[in-house]
Amino acid sequence: MAQYFIIHAENPQARLIQQAAQLIQQGGVVACPTDSSYALVCSMQYKDAQTRIRRLRGVDDEHPFTLICRDLAEIGTYAKVNNSQFRLLKALTPGAYTFLLEASREVPRRLQHPKRSTIGLRVPGHIVVQALLEALDMPLLSMTLQLPQDELPMSVGWEIRETLEHQVDAVIDSDIVHVGATTILDLTQDPPELVRAGVAPWPK
Repeated sequence: MAQYFIIHAENPQARLIQQAAQLIQQGGVVACPTDSSYALVCSMQYKDAQTRIRRLRGVDDEHPFTLICRDLAEIGTYAKVNNSQFRLLKALTPGAYTFLLEASREVPRRLQHPKRSTIGLRVPGHIVVQALLEALDMPLLSMTLQLPQDELPMSVGWEIRETLEHQVDAVIDSDIVHVGATTILDLTQDPPELVRAGVAPWPK
């Protein structure tokens, strides 16, 4: 049975954030709100948790995770960022964007694109997920919480609990900003390329 945390979107309760963080540190899978729908999140350290997320999503081993980071400094740890890329990242973070960048040595090979050695990274503007990142002191692996039979990502905490209460370790119920996917930008191209139009505007 999944634990169920109702967390205030503007003033997250530290005790509940710590409990959710502890579950992730122990290898758990958590349904977490972001600024673009809900996501399934886990630690980079637990392959079993990553396998559970892939199974829930109905995707194969090549479907990429996104690395959720606290800030630009953390992105710089897990990706190689040049000056022009940094300027764009600074302008668009935090926000509902996913950036494709060349992975650094800190990213395990199994989490990189198998041919391009890239990784998707984002810095969300949602206060609850930011509080969770602070409590963990490390990034989160994530995939959008969109089940195989659904056309849109899940966006209501209690519905997620009812649907996945035996398949995840916790559900964080909190307000979200948008229902939809992030906008994906490939920063390894010059100029950057729009890979997927999402809830955030394409910067022109």
